[in-house]
Amino acid sequence: MGQTSRHGRGRFAVALCALACALTLLAPTAAFGLTTNKATARPNEDGGSSVIGGLPTRLTWEGTVDEGEEVSSVTLVLPEGSSFDGTTTKVTVLEGLSRAQLEGEVKPATQSLVVVFSKPATAGLLLRLEVEGVLFPSEGGDVVVRGTYVNQNGEQDLAESKPIATIANTPLQALLASLDANPVVEAWNSSPFLGMFFKPQLLVTAFATLIPGWLLCLLIVCIAYPFAIILGLIFALMKISRNRLIRAIAIIYVNVLRGTPLFLQIYIMFFGLPMMNINIDNNVLGVIVIAINASAYLAEIFRAGIESIPPGQYEAASSLGMGHMMTMVNIILPQTIRRVIPTVTSDFITSYKDTSLLSSVGVMELMMFAKNLTSVSGNMTPYVAAAIFYLIVTLPLIKGVTIIEKRMARSERGGGPRPKVKAKTAEGVTGDPAEKGAEPSLVEALSAPFRPATTDIAGMGGVADVQ
Repeated sequence: MGQTSRHGRGRFAVALCALACALTLLAPTAAFGLTTNKATARPNEDGGSSVIGGLPTRLTWEGTVDEGEEVSSVTLVLPEGSSFDGTTTKVTVLEGLSRAQLEGEVKPATQSLVVVFSKPATAGLLLRLEVEGVLFPSEGGDVVVRGTYVNQNGEQDLAESKPIATIANTPLQALLASLDANPVVEAWNSSPFLGMFFKPQLLVTAFATLIPGWLLCLLIVCIAYPFAIILGLIFALMKISRNRLIRAIAIIYVNVLRGTPLFLQIYIMFFGLPMMNINIDNNVLGVIVIAINASAYLAEIFRAGIESIPPGQYEAASSLGMGHMMTMVNIILPQTIRRVIPTVTSDFITSYKDTSLLSSVGVMELMMFAKNLTSVSGNMTPYVAAAIFYLIVTLPLIKGVTIIEKRMARSERGGGPRPKVKAKTAEGVTGDPAEKGAEPSLVEALSAPFRPATTDIAGMGGVADVQ
């Protein structure tokens, strides 16, 4: 009974397989007599590797004629928003590695391109169409090349190509296109020096590309420097401490960090910590390294500022009953901060520039972006753009330090603006100045008639005129 059931199920499975095979043979198959090999576009981004919509590019399409087929014409069709107008097309027919004696007449339209061959292309021939000046949709997206071909059986559909990724045509790209078409820019770039270091198109591209790296530089130094100030002030106070052990720790910390290159400190932190299974984000580790290195220099700056305060300040505070800590917080440190502001600002500039060393360990800051763009473009202009980004921050700070130093020097010499003295007048008195008790002018005094002086002799009960 069980064997009969198993035989029944086996016969049913065989019947199903036979039915499936019959349906497969009867179903229509989608066969192409012309196989699409590829459809690619040349990058048209200045200094980049992307295909930008709305800008001229070169479209290369290749297809192979299948066995038993004869293709007399090929029509390529692009999506809405594309254009073949104003294009030039190179038609190449290859038989193996040799070029076949087969010509093609090109008829471009807005979205389509028709190539009619002088005689049908037979099986095994490779058809290559290189179309210059093709415009893809300005909004970008995936572009698929479709079309038709005509063989001995009439017009047939062409297999779709793989999508060609394009990016949108932004105002930046429009500006680059206008620069490319400008004869003045072309003449500028013809100079080997100007074209290598100051290429306008690549300068514009670099300004847009380097902004994320520049912002990261500012973020790293702006987060690191407050911590560096706190650490520097702590070690400055430790270095002037009366305790020998505390003073020794501060001296070792400051001398080691100031006596070794920041580049070496970066390598020790970035490659040494992972060997100890301590993994920290690169950006966070960059903040830590910059803060520690800057704190050593700030410690010396604060120490020199504290020791520049005259000893009389301590004595005066002591005479008022202030303790050491109160004197330091209320009297010494406020004066120290005022004196070290120019030097601290200069050290901030140095720390900001030192963030460029983080590019050596893979932090995506300004110099890393410039390095990547230079390697792609083969031009030094991105490094010049990076220098401009550094100068945007450093030049105003340098100018500010100069102004502060001049004002402080003038203040130390007793210079600077003086308070204005207003003339005092009797309140509520009107009329002639002489009646208000005002002093007569020199001219009035000389022209007035001589009057004998009067003397009030105290104790005589009146006034006597002494002639």
